[in-house]
Amino acid sequence: MSALITGSAIQTCLGNGEATFSALLQGISGVGDLRYVDPVKVNVAHGYHIAEDGQEALFRASRWLAACVRDALAQSGVDPEQQRVIAIVGTWLRELRAVERSALEPLDIPAERLHFAYAVQQISPHIAEVVTISNACSAGGHAMALAQDLIELGEADAVVVAGTDAMTESMLAMIGRFADATADQVRPFDANRTGVLLGEGAAALIIVPEGSTERALARVLSTGLSCDAFHETVPDIDGIRRAMQDAFSRAARTPAQVDLVIAHGTGTVLNDPMEAKLIRQVLASNGAGPLITAIKGAVGHTSGGAALVALDVALRCLDTGLVPPVVGLREPLEEGQGLRFVIGEPAEASLKLLHINAFGFGGVNAVTLIERVV
Repeated sequence: MSALITGSAIQTCLGNGEATFSALLQGISGVGDLRYVDPVKVNVAHGYHIAEDGQEALFRASRWLAACVRDALAQSGVDPEQQRVIAIVGTWLRELRAVERSALEPLDIPAERLHFAYAVQQISPHIAEVVTISNACSAGGHAMALAQDLIELGEADAVVVAGTDAMTESMLAMIGRFADATADQVRPFDANRTGVLLGEGAAALIIVPEGSTERALARVLSTGLSCDAFHETVPDIDGIRRAMQDAFSRAARTPAQVDLVIAHGTGTVLNDPMEAKLIRQVLASNGAGPLITAIKGAVGHTSGGAALVALDVALRCLDTGLVPPVVGLREPLEEGQGLRFVIGEPAEASLKLLHINAFGFGGVNAVTLIERVV
């Protein structure tokens, strides 16, 4: 059973949802110098930070998440005091940065603050339950799949689907080990891409049952999942194909109906060729295929919130008929030759069915299909 999206809010290095989409259309990148962590120690010099004055505050991811939940609930009209509302928060790192900080300075950090129930219920104390799931870079997509199950089973009148992550020193250090010199910008699907960089952000969407409201931003048809455990970091094309096939099977739609793909597009050596090949095989096997964009060149890799940040952008594409270019993409990689990447300028298009990819370490993959509500 499909569900309806009635509210959506995000926060990225480029601002809120409206500001982020405007910057994407203009081809603006939010990359800047790395903050809070010594770039020499982690071998990473750049990142996509949410700008804040002063020294690094604790629980930054929780604060962004709470603001997004507040705004999405207000937009949706859902009232947790009167309705059964559950929240599912996808993340990769939770509030790991607070743990790192506590190892260097005396900090009294309650264990429950490392998850996100406290942050969400401070905004809306009548939300019945808040569950934090940690599913790497596809956590937001997995949260969407679980939320749709809750709606379909009648376990909730509405679900807050959210995701958030802030940068941590340990994650930056891992990225810094992949190459002698890391990227100065993420360049998805570019022949001269040099790797991924972290972004900071949060997202929250509200979904409700089909037929429960007349105001909706879009319809969630399905989220296909796979967990192939192929390798710690190397993507598996067959595992991701299964997630795509699962999404189409659940949605009763065909790949030929897709108008736009918002790709995972990490700008890495392994992900981009694999994803380009798979888009060609699954979505463009009988022609040019759908338009393709990706947003990490502008906002970085927002980790657990990445799928939902992309979904908010997808909603704005549906609303405006505009598709932002892939920031950082100048010359497509060999595997992407002939695919319909949006490059340089926004594309105008009549959009109905959109496909959002999110792939994670360990082979946890999520592919979400949404469509216009007619």
